[in-house]
Amino acid sequence: QVQLVESGGGLVQPGGSLRLSCAASGRTFSSYAMAWFRQAPGTEREFVAGFRWSGDMIYYADSVKGRFTISRDNAKNTVYLQMNSLKPEDSAVYYCAVRPVGVVRSSPNLYDYWGQGTQVTVSS
Repeated sequence: QVQLVESGGGLVQPGGSLRLSCAASGRTFSSYAMAWFRQAPGTEREFVAGFRWSGDMIYYADSVKGRFTISRDNAKNTVYLQMNSLKPEDSAVYYCAVRPVGVVRSSPNLYDYWGQGTQVTVSS
């Protein structure tokens, strides 16, 4: 059974930083794609960033490009989302998700497994 557990959310002032973690278990993820999504109240879940576990390419939404960075620890099956220069509009519940196809897609409907989410609030 695939399990994804996010952590690292919290309250931060505009311009601050947070690092989210997603610990994955239950599979060998080498053929999977993983992504971060976020959802603010009253909005649709939107793609933030994603990568193919076995590849080097990382894809970012335009809204976070240059501010957010994905990294990973393969030994721990853990993925990190470093978020810098945070803005109030980055406030949302952040989710990690995986799909058993090694192609990153921005539609949340194409991901089979999801974590429980972690709240990020950017406010002064």
